[in-house]
Amino acid sequence: MNFHTRKWVKPEDLNPNASLFGGRLLEWIDEEAALYSIIQLENPRCVTKYMSEINFISSAKQGDIIEIGIVATHFGHTSLTLACEVRNKMTRQTIIKIDKIVMVSLDEEGNPTPHGKTKIEYTRDRFEQKK
Repeated sequence: MNFHTRKWVKPEDLNPNASLFGGRLLEWIDEEAALYSIIQLENPRCVTKYMSEINFISSAKQGDIIEIGIVATHFGHTSLTLACEVRNKMTRQTIIKIDKIVMVSLDEEGNPTPHGKTKIEYTRDRFEQKK
């Protein structure tokens, strides 16, 4: 799993318990899943269809730096399935795990559209192939 995105937990991200608000963390995860899918499927119209059980294992406090890890686990005809883990950057303690996030590639009319992808691709490899 690659951990590309880091977030600094700030006062506006906290709940009344002074820990990271779960809704804010899910917002960050959903955005990361969308960006990952857009890059992998080369389609700016990727949307979240499904998230499996969300398991909050620990929390984060103000000042913590967290990192979000995403990995593709399955390529469907119009979808991409991901797994996610969020952890504390400094301690490596897991904060949350989501085993399954399904993202769907859409056409201009908002209908699911085949993406033709079957494996993880890296942007740098796409550039090298075009030379």
